[in-house]
Amino acid sequence: MRFKVLFLLAAFLFGMAAPASAQAVPLRAPTSHIEVGTLPPAGVSSFDPVKATDAYLAQVPAAKRAKTDAYFEGGYVLQVVDLIYGLVIAGVLLWGKFSSRMREFAEGVTRHRFWQAPIYIAQYVVVTTVLMLPLAVYEGFFREHKYGLSNQTLGQWAGEFGIGFVIQLIGMTVLLTLIYAAARAARRAWWIWGAGITIAGMVFMMLIAPIVVEPLFNKYTPLPDSGMKNAILSMARANGIPAKNVYVVDASKQTKKVSANVAGLFGTTRIALNDNLLNRGTPSEVLSVLGHEMGHYVMNHVGNFVVWMGLLILFGFWFVDKAFYGLAGIFGGNWDARSIDDPAGLPAVMALISVFFFFATPVTNTMIRTQEIEADIYGLNAVRQPDAFAKVALMAGEYRKLEPGKLEETVFFDHPSGRNRILMAMRWKAEHLNDPDIMAGPISPQ
Repeated sequence: MRFKVLFLLAAFLFGMAAPASAQAVPLRAPTSHIEVGTLPPAGVSSFDPVKATDAYLAQVPAAKRAKTDAYFEGGYVLQVVDLIYGLVIAGVLLWGKFSSRMREFAEGVTRHRFWQAPIYIAQYVVVTTVLMLPLAVYEGFFREHKYGLSNQTLGQWAGEFGIGFVIQLIGMTVLLTLIYAAARAARRAWWIWGAGITIAGMVFMMLIAPIVVEPLFNKYTPLPDSGMKNAILSMARANGIPAKNVYVVDASKQTKKVSANVAGLFGTTRIALNDNLLNRGTPSEVLSVLGHEMGHYVMNHVGNFVVWMGLLILFGFWFVDKAFYGLAGIFGGNWDARSIDDPAGLPAVMALISVFFFFATPVTNTMIRTQEIEADIYGLNAVRQPDAFAKVALMAGEYRKLEPGKLEETVFFDHPSGRNRILMAMRWKAEHLNDPDIMAGPISPQ
């Protein structure tokens, strides 16, 4: 821009300095024959996105929709139940002095404060997991079977629960041990360091999950060479995604839900779709889902999520710091835990974190839902299959309420509702009706 300004300035000065004789006789402007015609009238279509959306939604039987609504709305209640149940457990551990006894046990094992923390934390994870087990079995197994969404036996579910428990035990012990070390060193500034350590742990899990964690639960096998695989990899190359293969996940052994993902950081990027999607979806529907997932990758939603969630985590640790010392000033004598760096106060810390993120649910859901909307639009532009996208939205409607109220969607939905996703697709189609590929594509219901 700087050089352009200098060029224009020089041209202007040169024109001002030109001799007058160069401007003596103006030349006659050249003329040319211009043909005037009438443009063809723009095509007028009777396609109505709202009617098309209503027609798609009408394809879901009323009984099936009622069952889905009951399943999803029951999740609202369970969020409250989980919170209250966790608070009761924290109260029992604190006022019953079980927590202080676990700390005393750790002190009896070693006099080194650094190692006392992981010994206490391991006890805490085991005790709380056992106490939460009845609710976990109901939510993760019996309720999923009640609504026809699980394919697991109780033994299979228990095996995976055990794997998850080991991961949680290791992860929480390492993470909280580091946070307690920071709390002893930084004192009242502990919450800044605690938030930083937590964010680093979140990024680390995102990095290793596709390579280490997910294969513990599912088998990833390369998708056989086919037109479908070629189309997926072609779309990945066109969108700058450095994936060399496509994998199929045997998710049908666990659930009936359809899904896919483009996951990984720093060279671990992998495209995967679960076998439910591959078996149930048409090629266009599979590509529509993967176009959405590629949108997350291209728009760096993982990085953006880390930034925004990191800020929320930072605020959450600040809240815990203020609330803990307020409560400890009143009840610390009953708990035998007055300082944030005392592991015996961990039940109070975890209870406060639970309360904070419970009331932050609309914020976290809006963060995620906004990215999902962006990925939806990206996928529509990349794949150009609005009707296939609408049909996938109906599949998701088997476990997610299709038509919530506006406030309900804002508070409880971490994805757009089925109605809004289909309406978005139909609006996109309405703006591309005269494109050759859309004209040749399927006709939407009206």
